[in-house]
Amino acid sequence: MTQSWDLLIKGAKVFDGSGALPNIQDVAVRNGKVAARGDSLPADAAAQVIDGSNQWLVPGMLDIHTHLDLEVDVEPALPEVVRHGTTTVLVGNCSLGTSFGTQQSGEQEPIVDCFTRVENIPKTVLRKVAEKITWDNTGDYMDHFDGMPLGPNIAAFVPHSMLRVEVMGLEASVSRKPTEAELCQMESLLEDAMQQGYMGLSTDGLPFHYLSNDPNTEKRIPTQFASFKELRRLLKVVRKYDRVWQTTPIIENRLMALFYFTLTSGRLFGKPLKTSALSAMEMTAAPKTAKLFLNVAKLLNTWLFKGKLHFQALGTNFRVWSDGIVSPLFEEMKSTAQLIAKEYEDCEGRMALLNDPEWVELYRKEWMHGRTGGDFASWKTKKGFPDSLVIRDGSMLIFDGAPVSEWDGESMADVMTRVQRYQGGDSATARSDAEREAFDLFPKVLRDDADFMLHMMRTYDKSFRFYADIANKDNTATLGFLLDEQALPGFNDSGAHITNMAFFDSNLMSLKLAKERDEATVAHMVKRLTSEPAEIFGLDVGSLDIGAQADMVLINPDALDGWQPDQTRKLEYREIFGHEQMVNRPEGIVDSVFINGVVAWKDGMAQSALGQETLGRALRAA
Repeated sequence: MTQSWDLLIKGAKVFDGSGALPNIQDVAVRNGKVAARGDSLPADAAAQVIDGSNQWLVPGMLDIHTHLDLEVDVEPALPEVVRHGTTTVLVGNCSLGTSFGTQQSGEQEPIVDCFTRVENIPKTVLRKVAEKITWDNTGDYMDHFDGMPLGPNIAAFVPHSMLRVEVMGLEASVSRKPTEAELCQMESLLEDAMQQGYMGLSTDGLPFHYLSNDPNTEKRIPTQFASFKELRRLLKVVRKYDRVWQTTPIIENRLMALFYFTLTSGRLFGKPLKTSALSAMEMTAAPKTAKLFLNVAKLLNTWLFKGKLHFQALGTNFRVWSDGIVSPLFEEMKSTAQLIAKEYEDCEGRMALLNDPEWVELYRKEWMHGRTGGDFASWKTKKGFPDSLVIRDGSMLIFDGAPVSEWDGESMADVMTRVQRYQGGDSATARSDAEREAFDLFPKVLRDDADFMLHMMRTYDKSFRFYADIANKDNTATLGFLLDEQALPGFNDSGAHITNMAFFDSNLMSLKLAKERDEATVAHMVKRLTSEPAEIFGLDVGSLDIGAQADMVLINPDALDGWQPDQTRKLEYREIFGHEQMVNRPEGIVDSVFINGVVAWKDGMAQSALGQETLGRALRAA
């Protein structure tokens, strides 16, 4: 028989992304497209046949919140996402990106200045990326992907901070209001980008997103200096093209956040604005806040406002590692943010702060705020609405890379208790010479976990690691958020915070949680990870319909059962960065990944085409 197809997958359980229950089917591919689906398709009509029995076949999944803008230009294959069955990534989130080029002017380095602290990426890594940039406008940015050996497909937002820098310059963008001419220029550039196929505009309102270079280390990124009027004008352009506003709320002022979210309203502004906001998770310190966000979305999406707002829900526990105090966790406190603002190598500068009595007083006040009892702040904390989301309870801070090996896996509270027993005369508490030496270094009066952390920073600087689950602890509420009608799976932050977190696997964890319920939930979850976000963001992916681009994933469902994501997260040195990165590499779950009909990943290994051939493409929103 004449071979009609390039590839045939036989006998897989097919979840087609529509939300319908699966069927055992064969799927044929020709010229990178789904060519046929059905029972008993002839094997001799295909050049390559793959046995899909006992496996799920799903459309390639989308990662709707990444910061892979940087990595894609040094390693276009993006293997850390492809290995998880992700075949489409969205970049330009949180108002940050590279779509306007390096934007360097004199000594100003906007990419370095904006990304370093917001996304916890070392300046050496960022400068390595900046060296790869050859474009200086949004059109050339999209076009430059055409000649690259892309792994996954890529789609982009216009990043608002970089748009302001492009028009105003970095210094002006954080020190004055734009002129009318500058606002008009921003509107014009945004209009051009919409015509070029950008998905929309991204902004940011988190109060702990700071610039990293002098003299602006105490100033926030440019998007946060925009007025409501500026956003309304820019989002009018986005609304005109039925594109998306990606945003993080102004959490320090909930009433103002609600006011800004009304920009989604079709009743108030003539046409609904699709809005994708962060985030819906069960916060460890404030477990009730996510429900508040979802209720806001529910209200704004009613006939009263005619909005289109959803909150992104992370599909796994939000575990964040810290190198000493260097972590997104601690940017929220003014005292520790001052430490993080120091250059990564500036140990002397950090030590000067750590031994400054005024700084120590501020640090202790912030560390103990809402935790002492007997005041209003402590009452709010007890009720689940704390002033700060920073995890400071030593029982929740777990060593993982401690200066004393026995401490790994133990909480700071446990270690502190043993230090206090040792200081009280129980010398047997020390389990080794190394631990005894470490105990002897502690101050003789160790009052609380604020003193404990202060000692750790003074003694070890960044040379100790620990983690905390700041949200979705034990994943007891995670599935509920993933399935909520006012939410959408996302907020993986892939490619950001490279030594602090690794949520590349969140889509797989979402499937695991769905499988624990029933097959209908799996079918619905597949839709939420594929066709549903594709439709919202205006992208032609996420389907196994005839004629669709053949982005597909074969998954071993049995391997999901025993998998614990926390056991497969690890710190790995990556040559492309010349730096360590947190990754997540579960084995045996993803059997094969196909992009544009080509096998990109199989049996735990990148295949020859990945990184050598152009598999994915730059997606233009429509």
